[in-house]
Amino acid sequence: MTAAINSTKPRAFVSLRSSSEFVATATTHEVMDRALAYLGAGFPVHFRGPAGTGKTTLALHVAAQFGRPVMLIAGDEQFTSSDLVGEQNGYRLRRVVDRYIHNVTKYEEDAQQHWVDNRLTTACREGFTLVYDEFTRSRPEANNVLLAVLEERVLVLPTSTGSSSYVKVHPEFRAIFTSNPQEYAGVHESPDALSDRLVTIDLDYYDRNTEIAITVANSHLSSDEAARVIDMVREFRDSGEYDQAPTLRACIMIARVAALQGLQPSQGGQRFTQICLDILESKTAFNTKNRERRIEQRKMLLQVIEHHISRPAEPER
Repeated sequence: MTAAINSTKPRAFVSLRSSSEFVATATTHEVMDRALAYLGAGFPVHFRGPAGTGKTTLALHVAAQFGRPVMLIAGDEQFTSSDLVGEQNGYRLRRVVDRYIHNVTKYEEDAQQHWVDNRLTTACREGFTLVYDEFTRSRPEANNVLLAVLEERVLVLPTSTGSSSYVKVHPEFRAIFTSNPQEYAGVHESPDALSDRLVTIDLDYYDRNTEIAITVANSHLSSDEAARVIDMVREFRDSGEYDQAPTLRACIMIARVAALQGLQPSQGGQRFTQICLDILESKTAFNTKNRERRIEQRKMLLQVIEHHISRPAEPER
């Protein structure tokens, strides 16, 4: 997809357009169709899955299908409700000096608090599509303001004014959330009241053909060369001999660096092997107390790399 930042509003939004660079396979189409059906019916969608499963990319691509500006928010531990909604920011002062009678001076002053919208309020007013990435990184109390937005379609503003303290949510407003359930540091459990309002679609690692297609699109290696990288990383992932699961990002990193350096996985070589080790070995234990385990992991990883380098080419289909 292509994106353009628009800062003419008080809070910048992103204009997204669908792009041919997005890899559309039967798997990604199926997930997209489900998400669009729920969003079209007015329900917010929540993409939940481990790192490297393309949650954010998918969320932005789905958002682009509505042809509306997108307001992107990244969850943060320090968020408060005002970071989502807005706050009173300064005063607007009006002063009138009346000297209609030359020897009498009359002063009249009027001070009003100035309200500044933040991203959620702007999205609700204007009917933008909200993409709230990693929303569980924000504290639950900060996200409580979303409850009325998603259910009653009303945004409650913490202002002291009368009618302006409520915003009726625009009919075109849509909301897409993402989260990683496997992370534990800096992540909060989503409250039941919020989870109950979301349609959750669980994402996992893609099937082999989809991973090959995505890697080819992001590296320009041939399908056969990309398949070697994919199968190597998948075998390493299936072995369980790691402390952090290698994801599709590792495949793309290896393939893109190899392509830029003119290396082909099928030809192997020390340089390609070192690229694989630099990217994949970081997923293994790096602790002096586990030196023996680290040695065994490196030996296993080298065997996996060598196996997929030297295997016969796949027959053409």
